[in-house]
Amino acid sequence: MRFITCRLPDGVEDPAILSEDGRQVWPLSWLGLSYETLSEAIPFLTPQVRYGLSLAIAGIPALPVEAVTLESPIPAPAQDVICLGINYMAHSDEAEKYSAAAFATKHEDAIYFSKRVTRAVPDGGPIEAHTDLVKKLDYECELAVVLGRDYIFGYTILNDVSARDVQTAHKQWYFGKSLDGFTPIGPCIVTADAFADYPPRLGIRSFVNGEKRQDSNTALQIFDIDHVIAELSQGMTLKAGTIIATGTPAGVGMGMDPPQFLKPGDVVRCEIEGIGTLTNPVK
Repeated sequence: MRFITCRLPDGVEDPAILSEDGRQVWPLSWLGLSYETLSEAIPFLTPQVRYGLSLAIAGIPALPVEAVTLESPIPAPAQDVICLGINYMAHSDEAEKYSAAAFATKHEDAIYFSKRVTRAVPDGGPIEAHTDLVKKLDYECELAVVLGRDYIFGYTILNDVSARDVQTAHKQWYFGKSLDGFTPIGPCIVTADAFADYPPRLGIRSFVNGEKRQDSNTALQIFDIDHVIAELSQGMTLKAGTIIATGTPAGVGMGMDPPQFLKPGDVVRCEIEGIGTLTNPVK
């Protein structure tokens, strides 16, 4: 099942179900579920509830997707996004080549950092270039895990937009990853039961102005989802609705020879098999 957040014709923002073909929308409020946000709804959207919803929407007229404005599925995460750094070996190689001082690692332990999100950027929304502060703007297509009440609720796409100059100057990554407009997420959350494999083995790609930059598979992660959740949960409360971005494969701008960073007018498209595409212009 696919879940989104959308702005209805009357201006109200509502979590909703998206049809498999992406053409129809059923707001949860139409189905008797009065949740203001998808984050609030996720703990209650158990497999049993979702099964009931699948039966209910079969007999309820839907809105055409053109009648609503799609927002990021979780527009305002309750807590910072948890991110993994250097979690694909080929990306580790390109990052270390760019700056060994900043990115060299022996892969003995996962690298965690957080990303502040005031408002997540939806599919089609702009990435802010912050040209007064940032000269080396980069993209990172990532599989994002959304936690539920019982382990994993689903998956979405996250572009971990990064200011490489700010990131490396401060010797830690929080500021260079957390500028406003640096977290496109979407277009939807696909529930975990929609995928045959666990952890899911999904093709992951990115394009800049139509040119393929990243082309890999989530099966190549160094630290997999089970490892990450088990490790974090030893000492951290992981609430339903928590978003974990699982790292990016090789092919980012800093890894090219010479490096090719984003500039206003560029368009970044992230794709993950079984989820969809997340496309954002740089503004």
